[in-house]
Amino acid sequence: MHAPSPSPRPAPAARWRVDRLLGAAFEERPLGPATLVRAVDRPQRPRAVVLHVHGYNDYFFQAHLARAVVAAGHAFCAVDLRRAGRSLLDGGPGADDPLPPHYVASLREAGADLSAAAHAVRELEPGLPLVVHAHSTGGLGAALWAHAARDDPAHGPDLLVLNSPFFSLSGSRLADAGRSAVLELLGRRRPLAVVSANRSEYATYQHASHGGRWDFDTTLKRPEGLPARAGWLRTVTRAQARLARGLAVPGPVLVARSDSSGPDRPDNPRLDAQDTVLDVGRIAALTHRVGADVDALVVPGGVHDLALSADAARRTYLDGVVAWLDARLPGVRPPDAGARVAVTDRTRDDMHDDTRDDIHDDEEQP
Repeated sequence: MHAPSPSPRPAPAARWRVDRLLGAAFEERPLGPATLVRAVDRPQRPRAVVLHVHGYNDYFFQAHLARAVVAAGHAFCAVDLRRAGRSLLDGGPGADDPLPPHYVASLREAGADLSAAAHAVRELEPGLPLVVHAHSTGGLGAALWAHAARDDPAHGPDLLVLNSPFFSLSGSRLADAGRSAVLELLGRRRPLAVVSANRSEYATYQHASHGGRWDFDTTLKRPEGLPARAGWLRTVTRAQARLARGLAVPGPVLVARSDSSGPDRPDNPRLDAQDTVLDVGRIAALTHRVGADVDALVVPGGVHDLALSADAARRTYLDGVVAWLDARLPGVRPPDAGARVAVTDRTRDDMHDDTRDDIHDDEEQP
């Protein structure tokens, strides 16, 4: 496919600055307690705007993902959620947050950050379809958020791409802790109690210092892992239970996964060719619980973050996503400007009222 030649953006608005982590090819600005990032280069006439959402113990550093998106004719943005990535750096909106990195006690927080990012991106690229590309825990949260926004098209995504979404604890090192009978009580009484702490051999292997392909900030994506706390795990298990009951995400969804799972151990000969974090069988089993219009993409030899896979698998993933967008975008009509104004006038809390928003079912039901 012939892609438009990227052209520089107009001069950035106030508060945008050169990205502290990826340099002049990207810009960043605070977004409430989160941080919004955008690629400076963009097609002259983008067909859509893609918003990337990271997972647990992660942040946006995948510049090659942005380049692939722009080359395919789309604008690119990413969000580092509260207590994650750039939001934790000195001067970031969460630098003084007393809670641990990546800790989320309520889906209200994740939903608020996603809503703010979606609204900001729609303002940056008015009239374009919004594609949310979300990985792992970010994929779980994005699916529930999109479901919650099903009656308000201007609030949610037009298309959703889920990269190895965290649909189930099965196969993960958190599985035993998640099944614990005391998790519910511990999550309420001692939410910051550590229930699991394991080294991430996957992240270790990926980093350039260990011969891997990627050079990320190891204080923001830690090879030694990030402890899972009771309140966070309670939130995740309840979100997964809500997804298992079935969601109604209204737009097209692509759920992508590796073709196999394996142990997250240094002696696994396929450590760089399997999902060593999640059980891909469970992802496959739950894929069609997301909505009525869901496609699957299986990537042979893919790792947990499919965009970080070895060359052949990474090309399969990126080409597959681009081809899916090519096929699905012509049938998508983004919300009109009037609908976006209506969303602008609402408060963030109104958009996440527990009385109308199923994203919070997990907080009230076992």
